[in-house]
Amino acid sequence: MLSAQITSLTGLYATYGLFCGIGTGLVYVGIVGLMVRWFPDKRGFATGMVAAGYGFGAILTTFPISDMLATSSYQSTLTTFGAILGTVGFLAALGLRDPKPGETSGVAAMVSTSTMNYGPKQMLKTPIFWLMFLMMTMMSTGGLMVISQFANFTKDFGVASFVIWGFAALPLALTIDRITNGLTRPFFGYVSDRIGRENTMGIAFIFEGLAIAAMLASRDNPVAFVLLSGVVFFGWGEIFSLFPSTLTDTFGTKNATTNYGFLYMAQGIGSVLGGPVAALIHESSGSWLPVFSIIIAMDILTGLLALFVLKPLRSSWFQGTFSGAKMAPAE
Repeated sequence: MLSAQITSLTGLYATYGLFCGIGTGLVYVGIVGLMVRWFPDKRGFATGMVAAGYGFGAILTTFPISDMLATSSYQSTLTTFGAILGTVGFLAALGLRDPKPGETSGVAAMVSTSTMNYGPKQMLKTPIFWLMFLMMTMMSTGGLMVISQFANFTKDFGVASFVIWGFAALPLALTIDRITNGLTRPFFGYVSDRIGRENTMGIAFIFEGLAIAAMLASRDNPVAFVLLSGVVFFGWGEIFSLFPSTLTDTFGTKNATTNYGFLYMAQGIGSVLGGPVAALIHESSGSWLPVFSIIIAMDILTGLLALFVLKPLRSSWFQGTFSGAKMAPAE
């Protein structure tokens, strides 16, 4: 609503960018922090449902906002939907609370969970956190390289103008991508509750790298390219269910919201790096191939790190053989 009154670019950055960014982070991280407490036996699936709602929610407002922009001013649109979002958020928050003792069930059988709670100060001293931060940064950066430049490289590949099943290829691909990007979050969260976090990360991240390679190889086939773009997004969005559940499993539920807030900064780094870096690489090389090569390499490397570095580190953490596990839990 403040941004509707702004007349300068700096003011727009401060209101729509800074304030809305802070508000979005508070809502998302806050709700994830509650879900990991309420459903310890379905932690991956529960955070995946939150992340899916975070993505699918845009579908509810995209067309109404577009219609209002076409018939009214952007100031009216910002004011109206700002008031709607604020009211919905306030009313929804009235129904949120932490679980009481005995209200939640046990943890999933295939998932190791810490019996102690660690605060940010302890967490930030462990290599486990920084490894997860690096992994999430790489996955976020690679995914946002694809998202931010998708329209550009689709046009450069000559795919965007094709008509597929009566729809233009680019908007059709974007629609499919939004759906698969939402579905992957509860799906892989559910899988991780049953086969373990790191195993699921390894499968999903390496799958993402292979899907991008397949999409790149099919760039001369519009139908295959559009369908594989959906597969690519299906292999990326699960970071929003796997990382918060893994972090809470490792450092406990008491400080889950604050702890995830620190890890979620990796998404911010990916947002800053993803689009500009992809554009710079393309401008310097004159090709999208180096961009895709970097993304594929980061995806596969992150999957291997999950299986062969994060998994043994967390195993030693839970067994008490890792030095960081000897630190005192948070009070």
